[in-house]
Amino acid sequence: MGNHGGGSELVRVDLDGHLLPISGLQHLAFCPRQWGLIHLEQLWTENRLTVEGKQLHERADLPGQSQRERVRSVRGMWLRSEKLQLFGRADVVEFSPVPYPVEYKRGKRKPNDCDAVQLCAQALCLEEMLAIPIPRGAFFYGDPRRRLEVLFTAALRTRTAELAGEMHRLFDSRTTPAAQPGPHCRNCSLVDLCLPNRTDTAHASASWLSRQVTTLSREPAGQDPF
Repeated sequence: MGNHGGGSELVRVDLDGHLLPISGLQHLAFCPRQWGLIHLEQLWTENRLTVEGKQLHERADLPGQSQRERVRSVRGMWLRSEKLQLFGRADVVEFSPVPYPVEYKRGKRKPNDCDAVQLCAQALCLEEMLAIPIPRGAFFYGDPRRRLEVLFTAALRTRTAELAGEMHRLFDSRTTPAAQPGPHCRNCSLVDLCLPNRTDTAHASASWLSRQVTTLSREPAGQDPF
């Protein structure tokens, strides 16, 4: 699974009722169906990867501040964007003095952009909150235990904003996307609840039936389409 655990950010729970969690962007970019199962259907199970990821975040998320030379680090900083209608909490934001979000992840860098959009969303929230441009941030991956810097390019910012819009549309329609089976399913803790191969087949059958009904409805009355 996109190994950022479920828990308190599963649904739209902000006081104003119109913000969705930043972590949902990572789930949506990783697998739209995974996002729906977690954020709409409230399903969550743990596996070794999610437990290790949760333990890593529990250490990083402990609220507090520290100072090292000219860098002030704020842990567990709450974030919010009215423009993107997102909220969440950054693992660490370093001020030197330009804000520099740092997200902790177990394991290795993922082959897609699901982690990058989550970090970019944090930066966009900070920019809106502090009225200051934030050009870059970083991940600290458990393997190989070093930082990987991310530039918040125009393309990444656009991708992040589009995903935020898509997430709100799916949430408002209460639509859980169909499964898209692939190699990413192997490490997903929800695979036994998702049943990707079965649900993908069922969705394909339903789509075929819908097309046939649409075709029949367009045939002139009294004419046998077959």
